[in-house]
Amino acid sequence: MQDNFKTIIEPFKIKMVEAISMSNKEERKLFLQKAYYNLFLLNSDEVIIDLLTDSGTGTMSSKQWAALIDGDESYAGSRSYREMKKIVYELSKMKHIFPTHQGRASERILFSCVVKKDISIVPNNTHFDTTRANIEYLGGTALDFTQDSEDPIFKGNMDLKLLKDCFEKNKKNIPLCMITITNNSRGGLPVSLKNIKETKALCDQFNIPLFIDACRFAENSYFIQQYESEYKNTSILKIIQEIFSYCDGFTMSAKKDAIVNIGGLLCFNDDKLAEGVTNQLILTEGFTTYGGLAGRDMAAMAQGLKEVQDESYLKYRITSTKYLGQAIKKIGIPIIEPIGGHAIYIDAKKFLPHIPVSQLPAQALACNLYIEGGVRSVEIGSLMFGRLDTSSKKEVPHDMELLRLAIPRRTYTQSHIDYVIETFEKIYKQKKDISGLQIVKQAPLLRHFSAHLKPV
Repeated sequence: MQDNFKTIIEPFKIKMVEAISMSNKEERKLFLQKAYYNLFLLNSDEVIIDLLTDSGTGTMSSKQWAALIDGDESYAGSRSYREMKKIVYELSKMKHIFPTHQGRASERILFSCVVKKDISIVPNNTHFDTTRANIEYLGGTALDFTQDSEDPIFKGNMDLKLLKDCFEKNKKNIPLCMITITNNSRGGLPVSLKNIKETKALCDQFNIPLFIDACRFAENSYFIQQYESEYKNTSILKIIQEIFSYCDGFTMSAKKDAIVNIGGLLCFNDDKLAEGVTNQLILTEGFTTYGGLAGRDMAAMAQGLKEVQDESYLKYRITSTKYLGQAIKKIGIPIIEPIGGHAIYIDAKKFLPHIPVSQLPAQALACNLYIEGGVRSVEIGSLMFGRLDTSSKKEVPHDMELLRLAIPRRTYTQSHIDYVIETFEKIYKQKKDISGLQIVKQAPLLRHFSAHLKPV
């Protein structure tokens, strides 16, 4: 571990660089107009700093690139699959380990095997967008039970009272319970090991399997080590293993804490479920030992799952995120606190009180951030989680209007982050001039990916 310096340096050296396309404010106004004020529809070379997502945007290490070159591309039974399976088993002890091309594929396969239309209910501390969409697409109901906790750190916890009430009323209709670590839609905030353990005990009481959405399992483990006193002297590996010991299975986007550009996992212990998953996976993803991935991708994933356990890396990751959050808070930008592991969440409703929720304040702020500095972010509010009531033709808003700045792993240096901070300084001075947006075209599910908007 690093000595006690105020400056936390990146625990890596840069071996390869990629050019950033620079643009000016007038050009960015035109780019955004052509993208219908939807930042997902921008071209990557129209963006200077890309904080849209931390999913698949991280930088692979020299050892991951070496593993990638050495990947075994055999259709069935490849060595790369066996190497990946070995490290996943070491972490989780899961009996059935299936690779997929990304997390939402794992979700789709899992829920297609267990969700029954108009019957099934799947509770979670907070479902993320693709998890919710996959459940609802199959006719199930996704319920969120985030605890309104006084705990200063673990504000991503499951609300056990609400969960128990849901179990008592709907036991026969709940195929599984989920818990997302860290709690992405609620500020990227961690879940305590105590809460995971208690959630599992409650699930066992009602004989309901517990699955973890584990895409940021290592970041959550670091928070446990730092802030849950019982685990202060426990290694990250031991904490990870204990987390997985309390679940019956997990889905994972490896594009997060496995630090790869593509890949996912679906793992569990149920033999009967394995039959249905095998059929679904072969039908839609590929044979069970590659699941839609090249062997080289699985080899890089295996190496990434080792590297993400490094405490120096995790300290840098969490501290550098905190650096951005504290700096923009100092400017006067209201953020969700405590600061999570992978992103900063700005309360756009509080920052732009003159823009009504119906005019999407978080999306308006995202557009202004892009115009001012070429920084791409993502709205997590009524564009992402709101919906159009088909009977009344009125918008049903989300309860939070957040702007997320998701930081890719090992990709940007402190000067890049300082540039983002300077952009917010400019925005703060002109926040009263920011105007709202309205939706002019949308899809029935996951509308934020493709919606067209225009200024009010």
